[in-house]
Amino acid sequence: MKKFVSNNKFLMISIILLIVLSVIDINYTYRSIENTRQQIVSMLIIVPPIFVLIGLFDAWVPRQTMIVMMGKESGIKGMAIAFVLGAFSAGPTIAAFPLAMVMLKKGARYANVIFFIMVWSSLKLPIVFYQFSQLGFQFAMVINLTMLLVFITAALFAEKLYTTEQLDAFEEKAAQHS
Repeated sequence: MKKFVSNNKFLMISIILLIVLSVIDINYTYRSIENTRQQIVSMLIIVPPIFVLIGLFDAWVPRQTMIVMMGKESGIKGMAIAFVLGAFSAGPTIAAFPLAMVMLKKGARYANVIFFIMVWSSLKLPIVFYQFSQLGFQFAMVINLTMLLVFITAALFAEKLYTTEQLDAFEEKAAQHS
């Protein structure tokens, strides 16, 4: 029992807070349970198709292709592919991390993977189009080009923070977990 509690601290704290909330006002408890149910349903709708696509990506894209297209010697081409994959992505940012792990496992350059995650998180096409409609073309372009330059610089800088051995360890760890 102690092991279960220590492994599920967040769950235990949530249950305790739910009990306290029930004492204060039962309506809050009903609302929190309904919100939890809605979140679980939405995750069950989104996550399985994403994992199917990640599995297909893992199975269909050979390691050698990934190394050539996005590996250490890919240069600007690798960044461009990472940009396209991130910009045309669907789903929440959390879905980018398993795909990034598969990319690392298959030999993608660390900077390209970091850049891919950054683009996925804030430069997806629907977000950019929304910015154009709400902020105007000029202002949205300034914002997005600035983000793009910051993302490229940050990805290259992040890669330089690690030694070759550390980057190889990331790749090995990704291979173990997929």
